[in-house]
Amino acid sequence: AHLKAGETGNSSATKEESHYRKKGNHLVPLTADGACDGPEKKAVAVVTGPGPGYQERETWTRQMDFMMSCVGFAVGLGNVWRFPYLCYKNGGGVFLIPYLLIVVVGGIPIFFLEIALGQFMKAGSINVWNIAPLFKGLGYASMVIVFFCNTYYIMVLAWGFYYLIKSFNSPLPWSTCDNEWNTLNCIEIFRHQDCNGSLPNTTMSNNMTCAEMANARSPIIEFWENKVLNISSGLDETGEFNWELTLCLMAVWVMVYFCVWKGVKSTGKIVYFTATFPYVVLIILLVRGVTLPGAYDGIMFYIKPDWSKLEEAQVWIDAGTQIFFSYAIGLGALTALGSYNRFNNDCYKDAFVLAMINSGTSFFAGFVVFSILGFMAAEQGVDISQVAESGPGLAFIAYPKAVSLMPVAPLWAALFFFMLLLLGLDSQFVGVEGFVTGILDVFPGKQNFRYRREISVAICCLLCFIIDLSMVTQGGMYVFQLFDYYSASGMTLLWQAFWECIVVAWVYGADRFMDDVARMIGYRPFPWMKWCWSFITPCVCMGIFLFHLVNYKPLTYNNVYVYPWWGEVIGWCLALSSMLCIPVTLLYKLFRAKGTFKERWAHLTCPVWGPHHLEYMAPDIKSLSSLSPGTDDNKVIIFESVM
Repeated sequence: AHLKAGETGNSSATKEESHYRKKGNHLVPLTADGACDGPEKKAVAVVTGPGPGYQERETWTRQMDFMMSCVGFAVGLGNVWRFPYLCYKNGGGVFLIPYLLIVVVGGIPIFFLEIALGQFMKAGSINVWNIAPLFKGLGYASMVIVFFCNTYYIMVLAWGFYYLIKSFNSPLPWSTCDNEWNTLNCIEIFRHQDCNGSLPNTTMSNNMTCAEMANARSPIIEFWENKVLNISSGLDETGEFNWELTLCLMAVWVMVYFCVWKGVKSTGKIVYFTATFPYVVLIILLVRGVTLPGAYDGIMFYIKPDWSKLEEAQVWIDAGTQIFFSYAIGLGALTALGSYNRFNNDCYKDAFVLAMINSGTSFFAGFVVFSILGFMAAEQGVDISQVAESGPGLAFIAYPKAVSLMPVAPLWAALFFFMLLLLGLDSQFVGVEGFVTGILDVFPGKQNFRYRREISVAICCLLCFIIDLSMVTQGGMYVFQLFDYYSASGMTLLWQAFWECIVVAWVYGADRFMDDVARMIGYRPFPWMKWCWSFITPCVCMGIFLFHLVNYKPLTYNNVYVYPWWGEVIGWCLALSSMLCIPVTLLYKLFRAKGTFKERWAHLTCPVWGPHHLEYMAPDIKSLSSLSPGTDDNKVIIFESVM
């Protein structure tokens, strides 16, 4: 690199400085016509000295802190309650074929892209797009998505915490029909096979006719709907607050706050427990599950391949959406976690290790879940397909029912819900960390007062808690489903991932970014990554996105309650609030800029480098020691390099 130095304000620097524009704490290179040189040209990279208010970015104490945080965030409830259900629904073991294929062409490439971007730019989900400022809307979109996700996801933790507290009662409150919330239709033991071929008025051993048994309800369903949710008749009937659930929600938010408030130095320590202990519980539950009668049938039902399912498009769509959910792609939190890495950390190797841990956990959890469901089906004398559930249905109906049939039921219930709480807790506080990191990066410098982070985290948690109050009412479940179905749905994440690939591969340049990664990790990643970013992954994302759009179905609750039209309008507003950030920001920036369209485009796609790129732009950093760029706030260091 050829080095020049000048003092801003001196006549000797005037000519040099005329080729740069000021942007925040950065200087951005311009050509003679005011546009940034493209990646194929000789570019001049300018990095200012530290200057007033610049603070070196915090880094992980140990690299394992980063790995455990990523495991804690990406490995969550979806691995336990969604993947096993999708696996059995879509042909058992044969579902692994489309799943692993899309992991290779979509999951790992974008997972690696987000971590590498954060590590290279040393910024959260908004400022990371200084790599192509015209598309900063991608950062705003990810912030909106992760904010919504933080808002509704914690309700699952509140429900889990509530069940955990109730697990210390014997007998378990959801195992009997003699509680105040139970109805006359409550029945503890179902033996539907006894009614096969019998007349509706046939009286069974429990003094109920087959017609009455058909309308009977399990005590666990009544506990869930009548006690926990106290659910109303629809979205338009808000009803009263559930104060027990509100206190649980408040307690969980307090836990999240104290996990995040001190930054990655404390977060990196907490995840060692929250990310690893669920595996201990899963192993304990598996050992217990395989010793139960019916466990073998449940496991075989889970993995037995049905090859005909490969012909169905829905199987491939389910595989794609599950990967984007479980890998936590498009939320910006992975970018934030990567931004705290050392500049030369081998994020390429990390991406493959984390992907294997994530997918392996999903597959392993299936054996735990279906060994228990096999036991439950055997006890009730029904087919496993009748007890297999996904989402809250598995966590708060099927599994609690199964543990209520076991000896020492409170112990197994407490273990399960403690695991559920930890699985969700680390995903939640890393999501909050990603959101707060993005906000703090937008307002750097002189606003860096002592308790800046603590106050920012408190405001974020308080705002989310206020919104969450709508979900602890009698109509709260309908609000929760709106957020879950629209705000962080498959469509919003696929849209986000598509544009991330397009911007990096076609605006900034896939080869150019591969060079950047090589400068960080010391070697060039396999070209497969570049091909995926440029062609394969965008096509996969857009294909699944269009399939979702074409096959859109209105939201329902329990396949019975259909949301009113205005409820769907609210849902689409939640979805579009993030999706429109990208085109709206792009058009706004283009219209505000001056010059021809070509000049505007070139000017707005010019990367804005930060102070840490000083080392990146100057391989022989020792030659700079005599200049001491940090001793003068106004010193400008200029490097000419071929990018």
